[in-house]
Amino acid sequence: MLRRTTSLLGIAAFVLTMAACSKSDPGITTAVKTKLAADDTVKAYKIDVDTKKAVVTLTGTVDTAEAKSKAVAIARSTDGVTDVVDQLTLSQPAVPTSGVTVPEAMTDPAITAAVKTSLLADPSASGLKIDVDTKDSVVTLTGNVKTADEKTRAEEIAKGTKGVTSVVNNLKIVPKK
Repeated sequence: MLRRTTSLLGIAAFVLTMAACSKSDPGITTAVKTKLAADDTVKAYKIDVDTKKAVVTLTGTVDTAEAKSKAVAIARSTDGVTDVVDQLTLSQPAVPTSGVTVPEAMTDPAITAAVKTSLLADPSASGLKIDVDTKDSVVTLTGNVKTADEKTRAEEIAKGTKGVTSVVNNLKIVPKK
């Protein structure tokens, strides 16, 4: 019973935090990325989300037209989003290579999703308040954190993610009042 109550309180806290953060651009980006990551059809690891003045831009590749439509619908239904710019493309089918397996390189959207997922899973990092962007395998972290330790931990998580070549840590320390 205690475990169930604790789980319900944790879920409620998560939902309230998402609602509170959803009005800022980083909050909207986080909310959209979280919803995409939770959706099996979309496979969010291939989608990059950027928000400017509550307008969400989706870039990257998806496997099917259904996944593309679903990603746009998820972004549009996110609280605080005023418009969605769809720059998603459909991936090309793989060409068979006479039995040789070639490892797939990590794309920027895949790196962004992996870092964001790791930040959300880490109890010592404010994953909901940290925006993650990736360009040419360089991860940029922006947002506000409460402590220097939290800022350092977020950078360590990003640096430890497969495919990351370097990290630009633009996190600002804003102690809780």
